[in-house]
Amino acid sequence: MTRNYDVAIVGAGPAGIFASLELCNAGLDVVLLDKGRAIQGRVCPIQKGSDSCMLCSPCHLVSGFGGAGAFSDGKLTLSTQIGGRLRELIGAEQAARLVEYVDSIYLKFGAPTRVYGVGENIAALEQEAADAGLRLTPVKLRHLGTETCYKTLEAMQDYLSPKLDIRLNTTVKRLIVEGEKRGVETNGDERIFCRYLLLAPGREGAEWLASEAKRLKMSLNANPVDVGCRIEVPMKVMEKLTSVLYESKLEFYSPSFKDRVRTFCMCPGGEVIMESTGGSEPVITVNGIGYTHPRTENTNFALLVSTTFTEPFHEPIAYGKYLARLANILSGSVLVQRLGDLMAGRRSTHARIKDSPVTPSLTAAAPGDLSFALPYRYLKSIVEMIQAMDKLVPGVASPYTLLYGIEVKFYSSQLKLTPFLESEINNIFAAGDGAGISRGLVQASASGVVVAREILTRLGKKSVRNTA
Repeated sequence: MTRNYDVAIVGAGPAGIFASLELCNAGLDVVLLDKGRAIQGRVCPIQKGSDSCMLCSPCHLVSGFGGAGAFSDGKLTLSTQIGGRLRELIGAEQAARLVEYVDSIYLKFGAPTRVYGVGENIAALEQEAADAGLRLTPVKLRHLGTETCYKTLEAMQDYLSPKLDIRLNTTVKRLIVEGEKRGVETNGDERIFCRYLLLAPGREGAEWLASEAKRLKMSLNANPVDVGCRIEVPMKVMEKLTSVLYESKLEFYSPSFKDRVRTFCMCPGGEVIMESTGGSEPVITVNGIGYTHPRTENTNFALLVSTTFTEPFHEPIAYGKYLARLANILSGSVLVQRLGDLMAGRRSTHARIKDSPVTPSLTAAAPGDLSFALPYRYLKSIVEMIQAMDKLVPGVASPYTLLYGIEVKFYSSQLKLTPFLESEINNIFAAGDGAGISRGLVQASASGVVVAREILTRLGKKSVRNTA
């Protein structure tokens, strides 16, 4: 069976959604494909009380309408400095305009009006961070919260549904490049042809996209490997930062190895969660979510160590999966360890975790010893950053602080792209996290807009949503 469209979009995450929003009123025949479910059908068994990850295929937390960000805590980072390399690809001025435009669309679909990261206290916090050996990068940020993020995406899904062909529960197996024909082949052996193809499979599809790019002899550059732990502390410990910034972008260079360590995805009052990722050979990793109103007395955030390897290393995704799999083998899912136990060289136990003032928000995590899963270099760098953070916000380095592992960000190898995000194969474009362009909702969304506008230009059409 074959179908023909003007535009086919692979991936219903923010890049695919925002490309669809640009294209849907232009009188084009557009199909949006994703292997996951509609937003209403994305229900994680652990969130419903299961004691362990069920390895749903695909994982409802990372696949489906809304992408992996649907069940994040919905941070809109309103900056071109954080969250991707869009500025490098399309220029600083255009990237800044697109960030504003994307923000306006999120507001239209229900995002809250409050913006963090502005105010007179920020300069003092930057100086305090510098005194502790940390670099604080304040950015304007809009926080949706997991529940508002869900409602916003549901509104976008409802808006798009009557305007284009949304094909969920549909896995794209391979790309079709036959002369000037472009298209995809699905798990049902359907061949979908199109004039323009946008690849936006997100982090979950990064490995597949890299594999297809290699098959088609497209140029790839390896991204750094981001590996680390999710940290959980009492919410009061971090209030000095989170009340002003919400998301504290802290950066540190470890004295021992000079590796860059950074905070990521800070969730005040949130929960630590598991997610299954990695395609045909899934691994269980750890992540965090936060809500508009706190649901726990804790704050959780990731500490990620970025390592750029030298040749001949070229498999960052395989390396990250290998480390995550070690934690899975040791625990059956993810590990949790008290900082005091880690420093004492002993494993945490259920009794030790219970005898702590910090109550784990992820009760399904198995107490254990992270040193059996994470290389010494990573753990040493993470501990050194925790100790530096303790000078800025005392209490982070408490012996009762919880470390969950492993958190891995499967950033794709970077495709070689033009400023219009077109690949080396004409009329095939790429956008979002899966193509190595973005690392967050806003720049992923903006990259989808870039591609959609270029397609409309080539077709001599104009999006009725184009106001930037």
